Amino acid sequence: MRHLSRIAAILLRQFYLIRGSPARLLPLFVWAGVDIVLWGFITRYLNAINPSGHNFIPALLGAVLLWDFFTRVMFGVTTTFLEDVWSRNFLNLFATPLSISEYLGGLVISSIVTSSIGLAVMLILATVVFGLSFFVYGLMLIPFLLVLFLFGIALGILACALVLRYGPAAEWFVWPIPAVLSPFAAVFYPLSTLPKWMQYVAHLLPPSYVFESMRSILAGSPASGIDLFWGVLLALSYILLTGRYFTRIYRYAVRTGLIARYSAETAS
Repeated sequence: MRHLSRIAAILLRQFYLIRGSPARLLPLFVWAGVDIVLWGFITRYLNAINPSGHNFIPALLGAVLLWDFFTRVMFGVTTTFLEDVWSRNFLNLFATPLSISEYLGGLVISSIVTSSIGLAVMLILATVVFGLSFFVYGLMLIPFLLVLFLFGIALGILACALVLRYGPAAEWFVWPIPAVLSPFAAVFYPLSTLPKWMQYVAHLLPPSYVFESMRSILAGSPASGIDLFWGVLLALSYILLTGRYFTRIYRYAVRTGLIARYSAETAS
């Protein structure tokens, strides 16, 4: 029960932060809503000028929604960690009996809450305003979201470890990560479009299996269960690896005294 109460304390702190500053609510759904509106009108335009009558909404707008969900999950973990860094509260937290696993558990659950808010907004806009029907994906939507959620958690933990090791200034290496990965993940086009060396990288990224399976369903073929299995396995492996990496960085920071002189410029 103590473990649960400590994790709940992390969540309670986030609740107090949001309650004390309602402006923190805006990023939870505004940017996701902007992306859906922008791509929604793009797909409408493509449908209007496409002579073949092909519907771009499930392929493009659906891909945007899934990728945005992954991004929200990653940033949900990272932003919760950065709140502690920005407020210089990180050292105070680990002066308590809080363990690494409890702290990361709090970050993950906080990300679940925040990403669920963003996902709900995206679903409402995509369905009501632009007519995206998720029945076209069937029950496969559940493993799609699962793979993206797990990989988002893994990258969020990795981003936290980088900031802990190299200081708060390293957050500028964190925000571009989804944009850097998106060409390799083949969000909007088949993997066969990529050069061979990029395809090798893509097969190491769980989202590539999701978007390839999504396009297979839209083309009238069944999604590959083996591909999705590999996607889940890779995502879980990355969570274990990044969790271990974060733990090593934390122990290094404690052993060297780095955690006590953590500054906004450097932690080297």
